Amino acid sequence: MARIGAMISAPARAIMLTELFDGRALTMTELAGVAGVSASTASEHLAQLLEGGFVTREKSGRHNYYRLASPQIAHALEQLVAQTAHVNLADRPGKRPRTPIQQARMCYDHIAGHLGVAIADALVSNGALIPLDNDYELTPQGEALLGSFGADIPTLRHSKRLFARQCLDWSERRHHVAGVVGATIADLAFANGWIERARERRVLHVTPKGQSALKKHLGLNIKSSGDLLHP
Repeated sequence: MARIGAMISAPARAIMLTELFDGRALTMTELAGVAGVSASTASEHLAQLLEGGFVTREKSGRHNYYRLASPQIAHALEQLVAQTAHVNLADRPGKRPRTPIQQARMCYDHIAGHLGVAIADALVSNGALIPLDNDYELTPQGEALLGSFGADIPTLRHSKRLFARQCLDWSERRHHVAGVVGATIADLAFANGWIERARERRVLHVTPKGQSALKKHLGLNIKSSGDLLHP
């Protein structure tokens, strides 16, 4: 625990890890820029993260790309943020407008924020998912729904990853869907043109096509501003 704490205690390393939360690979130069440190300092920080097993490195052409080592690392860091963040009542959703990253974002490879929690709630209400301890159970109705979007259910069932995990959302303080099912929902939403990445890193926008699909399949009403209205 002490070693892990030391690994994430440096502000620059914490910023780098946060920047990698959306599952994409970034270069040392990009990570140095967001962390506000020199290239040599970034190299030292990344070497420690590599040694500690927090990130992996892949060479492509002249550049080395860094990404989080696994979905489990992303999940653990996200849960740590959710459990330790101190949010004043005045800052809670409903008391003031949500920021774009609170509204909809990627949490490694699945949808988080207000949108992610709303999707999870709708899937539970529609009988597609059943909360079970720290996970969700995907029902036959849920399999049919994901299958209609293009998911290969037998392949999902044979994955070695966590299947459908309840992931505590740090900004909403409620659960969204992680694991293979959460990643599949995000993949299908991108493939079907329902969501797209915003200019701000990790932030998502729901497209007009996505507004219609979420209304039709999950009963979620999304205004042009991106706010969700539950029926």
